[in-house]
Amino acid sequence: MGQDILSLLSGTMVGAVLGLIGGGGSILAVPLLVYVVGVASPHVAIGTSAVAVAVSAFSSLLGHARMGNVRWPCAAVFTACGVAGAYLGSLLGKAVDGQRLLLMFGLLMIVVAVTMFRRQPTPEAAFVRLTRESAPTVAPRLAGFGLATGSLAGFFGIGGGFLVVPGLVAATDMPILAAIGSSLVSVSAFGFTTAASYASSGLIDWRIVALFVTGGIAGSLVGSRLAARLATRKAALTQVFAGIVATAGLYVVWRGIFG
Repeated sequence: MGQDILSLLSGTMVGAVLGLIGGGGSILAVPLLVYVVGVASPHVAIGTSAVAVAVSAFSSLLGHARMGNVRWPCAAVFTACGVAGAYLGSLLGKAVDGQRLLLMFGLLMIVVAVTMFRRQPTPEAAFVRLTRESAPTVAPRLAGFGLATGSLAGFFGIGGGFLVVPGLVAATDMPILAAIGSSLVSVSAFGFTTAASYASSGLIDWRIVALFVTGGIAGSLVGSRLAARLATRKAALTQVFAGIVATAGLYVVWRGIFG
């Protein structure tokens, strides 16, 4: 019973983060499953979190779509190329020691967080939409960032939203809130792709998935509403995004080094 409650509460926390920043939930999910819920194997934690985060991300996506925060053409190209990378990356990730994966991923999170802290908010007017005229320039950038991000997401067994958001911004200069909403398309697809790979190897605890998802759906509703409020404060959402990613990254590195 205690593990059930911890799974539910952990899922709620991850869902709230996904709704708020469009990513980072996966890297929170795995430590929560290992250190709080008590899942013994890091690879089972990764596989279990991939399912839970994908479903929670899809729930958050519905809320952002209703608010008009998803740029569908850009999200579609980014996701289509990223899914192929996620599948290949997941095959490689299963062959690497779980603790080493967490340590490497924590270091990557810190780098991304520093980049986001230094980046200035992008106005809507600077956003380059994916149209027939802009496709020769924008589509290759979206495809390249999508493939690279998907590969890393699959390798580390995460949804990869904290990588997708800066990737979308770098490819199109879309505003942070639009990038967050659009990133959830990729987070959902990458998560389901990675989960399918781990499920084929029997590395998913489906009971914990059910509890985690239940909490995640509730948390995502709160996070999506909070994201809309923070968007009116210009740079606040970017700072919150970077702060959560940096904090989680430092924690993962610390656990990886000192156990």
